[in-house]
Amino acid sequence: MTADLSVKAATTPEVEELLDEEIETNLDSPWRVILYNDHIHTFDEVIVQLIKATGCSVSQAEAYAWRAHVQGKAGVFEGSFEECLRVKSVLDEIALVTEIQG
Repeated sequence: MTADLSVKAATTPEVEELLDEEIETNLDSPWRVILYNDHIHTFDEVIVQLIKATGCSVSQAEAYAWRAHVQGKAGVFEGSFEECLRVKSVLDEIALVTEIQG
């Protein structure tokens, strides 16, 4: 005799709606792009790419680059998930090491 151990998850429309709202909330919550230090790129390369990706000032980009260098990582942008994806993709153009955290 074999027992059927498969369980089918049944969700009601109310549960599905709550799950959809939770996903939307998670995507809209503050997300951050983290830049990690590496020993490949020059400060100038990082600064130019940060300005291109985030639209920050030269002095702010210098501060981000310095923080990543000294502390190993720096939060360089905060916004919606979609905005963070855009910023990360620009930083990835020159293979900077980045991560999105939310």
